[in-house]
Amino acid sequence: MDTTTRPADHTRASGAPSWRVVDIVVAAVLAAACAVVFWAWSNLLYPVAAAASVAYPPGTALIGGGWLVAGVLGGLIIRKPGAAVFCELLAAVIEGLLGTHFGWTVVLYGLVQGLGAELVFAAVRYRRFGLGVAAAAGGLSGLAMGLTGNLLANYEWALDHQVVYVLLSVLSGVVIAGALMWAVVRALAATGVLQGLASGRAARR
Repeated sequence: MDTTTRPADHTRASGAPSWRVVDIVVAAVLAAACAVVFWAWSNLLYPVAAAASVAYPPGTALIGGGWLVAGVLGGLIIRKPGAAVFCELLAAVIEGLLGTHFGWTVVLYGLVQGLGAELVFAAVRYRRFGLGVAAAAGGLSGLAMGLTGNLLANYEWALDHQVVYVLLSVLSGVVIAGALMWAVVRALAATGVLQGLASGRAARR
C-alpha cells in the first residue's frame, strides 16, 4: 500500500510469527495504557462532544478514532499476528472494568475494532507498517466501529445519519488511530525505547 521505503516501515522476516514473553508483556502494558485513554474518551470527552453535536448526532463520530488507537498501535509496535486484536480487546476489557456509561458493550466494540485493524496487517502479511498501512488499519477499524454503533445504538436514526456516522468514523480512524499513531510509533522508535521488539529492530536497520 505504501510507496515509501523508510527502514522503520518494513519488517522482513523476523521470520518467526510466534510471540515472545517480551511481546506479551509490552502488548499488555500498551493495552492498559490505552484503556486509560479509552476511559477518559468515554467519560470526559464524549459527553462534551455529544453535547456539542446535539443538533447533528453523527458528529460524535469525529472523536471515534480515540477508541481505535490500541489495535493500530499493537499492530505497528508488536508486528505479530493477533497483536491488533489482542491490544484492542484487552484495552476494552480494562475500560469496562474501570467503568463507563457504555457498559460492557465496549468489549464487543473492542473485538470488532481490533479485527478491523488486524485484517489490514494480515493483508500485507505483517511485513509493511508504513503510513498507508497504518491509515488503512485505522480506517477499517473505524468502519467496524461505525457499523457496530449503528447496529447497537443508532438504529433509530435516519439512514443518511447512519451513513454519515460510518463515514466520519472511518475518517477519524484514518487520522487519529492511523496517521497519528504511525507518527507516535516512529517517534518512539527514534528514542530507542522499542529495542527488543520487531518495530525497534526495523528502526535500527
